[in-house]
Amino acid sequence: MTLAGLARWCYRRRRLVVLLWIVGFVVLNALGGVIGSAFSDNFSGSHSDSIAAFDLLKERFPARAGDTTDIVFTSPRGVNDADVRGAMDALFAEVGPGKVGHVVAIDTPYQGVGRVSADGSIAYATVTFDKQAGDLPAKAAQPLIDAVKKVKVPGLTVELSGPVVARALQPPMGATEGIGLLAAIVILFVAFGSLLAMSLPVMAAIFGVGIGLVFVTLLSHVITVPSFAPYVAIMIGLGVGIDYALFIVVRYRTGLHDGLDPENANVLALTTAGRAVLFAGCTVIISLLGMFLMGINFIYGLSIGAVLAVLMTMLASVTFVPAIMGFAGTKLAAKEHKRRHHRETAAFRWSRQIQKRPWLMAGISLAVLVTIAVPMFSIHLGVADQGNDPTSLTTRRAYDLLAKGFGAGSNGPVLLAADFTGTTNQDTVTSFAATLRADPDVAFVAPANINAAGNAAVVPVIPKGAPQDRSTEQLVHRLRSEIKQRGLAVHVGSVTAIAIDASDHVGRRLPVMVAAVIVLSFLLLLTVFRSVLVAVKAGIMNLLSIGAAYGVIVAIFQWGWLRTVVGIGRPGPIEFWVPMMLFTVLFGLSMDYEVFLLSRVREEYLVSGDNATAVADGLASTARVITAAAAIMIAVFVSFVLGDLRVLKLLGLGLATAIFIDATIVRMVLVPATMELLGNANWWLPKWLDRLVPRISVEAPPDVAAAAPAAAAAAEPTTPVAAGRRANR
Repeated sequence: MTLAGLARWCYRRRRLVVLLWIVGFVVLNALGGVIGSAFSDNFSGSHSDSIAAFDLLKERFPARAGDTTDIVFTSPRGVNDADVRGAMDALFAEVGPGKVGHVVAIDTPYQGVGRVSADGSIAYATVTFDKQAGDLPAKAAQPLIDAVKKVKVPGLTVELSGPVVARALQPPMGATEGIGLLAAIVILFVAFGSLLAMSLPVMAAIFGVGIGLVFVTLLSHVITVPSFAPYVAIMIGLGVGIDYALFIVVRYRTGLHDGLDPENANVLALTTAGRAVLFAGCTVIISLLGMFLMGINFIYGLSIGAVLAVLMTMLASVTFVPAIMGFAGTKLAAKEHKRRHHRETAAFRWSRQIQKRPWLMAGISLAVLVTIAVPMFSIHLGVADQGNDPTSLTTRRAYDLLAKGFGAGSNGPVLLAADFTGTTNQDTVTSFAATLRADPDVAFVAPANINAAGNAAVVPVIPKGAPQDRSTEQLVHRLRSEIKQRGLAVHVGSVTAIAIDASDHVGRRLPVMVAAVIVLSFLLLLTVFRSVLVAVKAGIMNLLSIGAAYGVIVAIFQWGWLRTVVGIGRPGPIEFWVPMMLFTVLFGLSMDYEVFLLSRVREEYLVSGDNATAVADGLASTARVITAAAAIMIAVFVSFVLGDLRVLKLLGLGLATAIFIDATIVRMVLVPATMELLGNANWWLPKWLDRLVPRISVEAPPDVAAAAPAAAAAAEPTTPVAAGRRANR
């Protein structure tokens, strides 16, 4: 079925289409609620040394292969005070093996050594679970949290740390997302000046994202999907869903203003804006699927989850939206006194000013983008530790207590897992461990723990630096180098090492993914716009926008600029998967604006053959809708900065920054300036390449394209202004 046929079918059977969407929404959400989720925050997946260490521990030390939670407590009277000890012993008994699900061991400071600070004011116990945090139920640590709350001793403070606790404390969805949706509603109302027109894109996004989230939940039963995947799906789905519906509604209103009846206006909207929506959505999906090149399991789930949200919002835009527009009819048209020809707008005058000084404006905008992007060159990929959590969370307070009493490295020990085979035995492992005590980055090396079978050992090493510090990363790499030189069968593991390995893996694969996405996007744009320079220019400008976004997040999250405004604890590395996610999402979203702007420019160019006029007309006719669309996305993305999760703050701010830069500096300044400088060369395509490249169009079919101007000409009054408009078409 063609888009024109789909538009007519949805218009004529609008009651059936809306009913199907409502029934699908209700039934699928009920099904998702019954089946539930199986999210897993297991960040492993690549074949690394840290995973080899984990596998060895799982096989030889099965009771020690799971993640741990530290119960950290402090009292001015000392941790050996009778009241303090009595309360803590009771707590340890309440949360030990057999009392709390998945707990297999608990090591208390009253049973061993090294768990009480030098001044006796701080101590900690370690609770070991039978699985890694990502493989445990989301609320596995809730009994510990509840038990700690019941401890009531004057002066005694008890806090919890570790990934299992962090997952249990993860806030439910709804609060910040609601703020973003409310902001989007306000922007739409300002843009349209109509409650009816405002409600349509919002309804489409809610239906699309609502069903998409169910698929993300069900997907978690099939592959590894991280617990924050629904947040990412909402963030992207709401942004693109509202925008896609917005573009179609605006085009529909244009058709009504040009004198088309509602059905033909529907056809015009779907065969122009709808076609561009499908192309733009496919570009986003291709970008997201580029993350498969990373080779990490949880990235697959994150990617497919976002793809499902985009797919459902695309489907809602080209089916649900035309059906609702059929119900609205001519009521969606703006009032006569609010209509203005695009050549009477400030955007048209602005584009003409840019075209008068293209070299200057291109130079200034390029200098601004490069300056903002400079911090990107010092980016440090890693995993931020719990010292970055807000102080309102127990994980942050426990982190600070451990750092105060035992050093920052106690929050992320490194484990040496030795396999007694060949020349590797208890003596060689003990000898190697002894040499580490002289390492400047090592705070403490615990005695080797030999398993019952006598064929493996584990040696805890406490770094001086925090888990996220570069010194800890360098220590892990140095340990592996020394182990290799000695020929030992020893692996360097722990949560800290897994994070370091994952960061290194992504850092190596990221350039490959970037190149693949750029090449595919270039080929798509080349096919659609039949221009080599337009495709090349789009890729370069998108890279500039994304580079500027990287620069901003490095300056704030890694360097600490304005961190109190954003609400982060302290500077730390950029989560290793965020640059990859930012690139794929932003490259796709930037292509959205590129497609919507250039498709209109190309429409005008094919009619007039005048590049300068086509650029000015294209920019002016799309400026309002692109500005509104960008404002909506920015509002949705910024709403995630208001939450507590650092990684969502990072992702939300990066996306909002890039969209703001792309819709202002790039689309409003750099694009018209460079297109003016290139002139007719914008549309150059060698004849031999023209024969090879398949033809895909985002312009309206000839019959629909011809109908709108004719209807507009018949509908316009015979006035000098109207005559001038017709002459300029």
